[in-house]
Amino acid sequence: MNDGLVLIPTYNERENAELIIRKVFSLPKAFDILIIDDGSPDGTASIVRSLMPEFEGRLFLEERKGKLGLGTAYIHGFHWALAHGYEYVFEMDADFSHNPDDLVRLYDACAYQGYDLAIGSRYIQGVNVVNWPMNRVLMSWFASAYVRFITGMPIMDATAGFKCYTARVLRTIPLSRIHFVGYAFQIEMKWLAYKFGFRIKEVPIIFTDRTRGTSKMSKGIVQEAFLGVIRMKISSWFRPFNRNEAPLAPASAPEVVSATPAPETR
Repeated sequence: MNDGLVLIPTYNERENAELIIRKVFSLPKAFDILIIDDGSPDGTASIVRSLMPEFEGRLFLEERKGKLGLGTAYIHGFHWALAHGYEYVFEMDADFSHNPDDLVRLYDACAYQGYDLAIGSRYIQGVNVVNWPMNRVLMSWFASAYVRFITGMPIMDATAGFKCYTARVLRTIPLSRIHFVGYAFQIEMKWLAYKFGFRIKEVPIIFTDRTRGTSKMSKGIVQEAFLGVIRMKISSWFRPFNRNEAPLAPASAPEVVSATPAPETR
């Protein structure tokens, strides 16, 4: 077993499933993969199952009945990862909008530089988005600005979905109390990591829109995030954020920093 597990939720990713799996397994750093499939009617899970004998002990599949939401898929994966003893747990899309090569840089930030959460950030060094229409770029950028304004959390890419958590973060955050199931889940997880005082690093990446399959973004997802951030901030006034371990960040404030690219090999 490797120390890093890449979680890839899927729903109708038949065109990407084998390609993304083979790409991750071709990296110089060895990672395991857990696919969490929400009953894809296009046969995504069947493709994954057909590859499991080839990558025995490294490729795993969890199948859920129906489309239950991105957030619940990741929480399912977090519990699975902790139960199987992984130290570094990654979130990554199946559609190559996140470059698998950057997994190594996120891993380095946590495993060698001492951070608890590494975020693949589109906006820490300008706007690094390829093939998105301008209205979507603006919506994404202003969403992060809105989150910073409401919460005071100094993260440039608050909605980013490409991340590496240490197991310590996932053991500390009360996963059963996560409210959001859509893309606002990404904001809530960063917010909780920040409030618990974990060290966070934004690692610059280039985000490229999918070229195969269809996007899962919807109007409801945007509304959930817009209203949810306000609720999330208000609810934080009435709950403690204490953890059993001694904090790694200075007591005065959690540390959130930008990053120059780390070496891609070890």
